[in-house]
Amino acid sequence: VQLQASGGGLVQTGGSLRLTCIASGSRFNFDSMGWYRQAPGKQRELVVSDSRGGSTEYADAVKGRFSFSRDNAKNTAYLHMNNLKPEDTAVYYCNFRNYWVNSWGQGTQLTVSS
Repeated sequence: VQLQASGGGLVQTGGSLRLTCIASGSRFNFDSMGWYRQAPGKQRELVVSDSRGGSTEYADAVKGRFSFSRDNAKNTAYLHMNNLKPEDTAVYYCNFRNYWVNSWGQGTQLTVSS
């Protein structure tokens, strides 16, 4: 299973962006989909985790600004980011899981300028 993340870029403070992560090579849907991020010099941290048929959990730092959506038929996840701040600057990674796999995307860079 391969995940392809896209949509990162350079945006000004207060701007919006949407990240997309598409899975290929999987015969099955994913139970859990999520996004993580890693800023320079920091550990990777959870941004949002979504369990199919369950709950969506957001990091406190992004609550009210980021929203997650998924298209199970397309094995695709989205991260809608609004009111972006410089502290959101990081490489964003998608992560999809089911019983058989725990896959990570290659990361997409988001830079928010002040």
